[in-house]
Amino acid sequence: MNKRRDLPNLDLLRGFEAAARHLSFTKAGTELFLTQSAISRQVQALEQQLGVPLFQRRTRALLLTDAGQRYYRAVSETLARLREATARLAAEQASGALTVTSTVSFTSLWLVPRLADFQRRHPDITVRIVADNTLQDLQRERLDVAVRYTTRQRAGAGAVKLFGERMVPVCSPRLLAHAPLERPADLDKFVLLHFDDLEGQAPWLSWNVWFEVMQMQPVKGAGALRFSHYDQMIRAAIDGQGVALGRVPLVEEQIRVGALATPLKASRYAAPAADRAYWVMVSPLAAGRREAATFVDWVREQAGAPPPQGDQVAVDLKG
Repeated sequence: MNKRRDLPNLDLLRGFEAAARHLSFTKAGTELFLTQSAISRQVQALEQQLGVPLFQRRTRALLLTDAGQRYYRAVSETLARLREATARLAAEQASGALTVTSTVSFTSLWLVPRLADFQRRHPDITVRIVADNTLQDLQRERLDVAVRYTTRQRAGAGAVKLFGERMVPVCSPRLLAHAPLERPADLDKFVLLHFDDLEGQAPWLSWNVWFEVMQMQPVKGAGALRFSHYDQMIRAAIDGQGVALGRVPLVEEQIRVGALATPLKASRYAAPAADRAYWVMVSPLAAGRREAATFVDWVREQAGAPPPQGDQVAVDLKG
């Protein structure tokens, strides 16, 4: 194969896939609006690039070699996925859907409970939510708007700040009926819910860090439950399984409706979460779309953030 090209031309793959499926160059040509000889030349060119025969050419039959059968399965599956992805993308663009991405915890705890308000106010805009904790290239992944918890520098030029974050102990109000929680030492009577940050990307979500920031002796608690996803941990806190570190304002809605309580009311028990904040950014490909601007304005309003200065537009490549 040409060292400068590690993948064959798509037309060659389409011709091979059709010929392998029909076991006929003639039928493949009819399907692809090409002549039998054109398909035959495509297959020969592909075999030369791969350096292996794909078909056994007999007088009245066309059969796949063992290598051809393996390659046909791989090519057929890949082309099917490409067709599916192309159709899905075309449908999204045709429908005018706005694709919004954010972390799993922000999406589950803060964004989703508020989406009904956006739909009520803007029924003509379809929102597609993509929850993912990894940073993604908005242009490459065809994502329109991103909300991420990061530093000012990593947010990028033009990103609009929504709000910062502070950590406060939260639990189900039902849990407080069994034992008082009026000072940090009382945490020793409760099961502590922990977020397992195995990659060390969010140390501020750790009880040990919270105690350190509060300049307190660590409390072991009456037991421990550990969770790989933050929103699962908050679900456990709502269910009365223990005390968790709540990310305010992510859990404000749960506090407002009474699903969670903040028993340690003193402000000195609310540790700020480092030099980070939630930022909203728009892909350059979507920067001119009315839907994107409308969504950014709505998110900013929901967050109580001031409007961006001048004609600032929240644009970044990653989110």
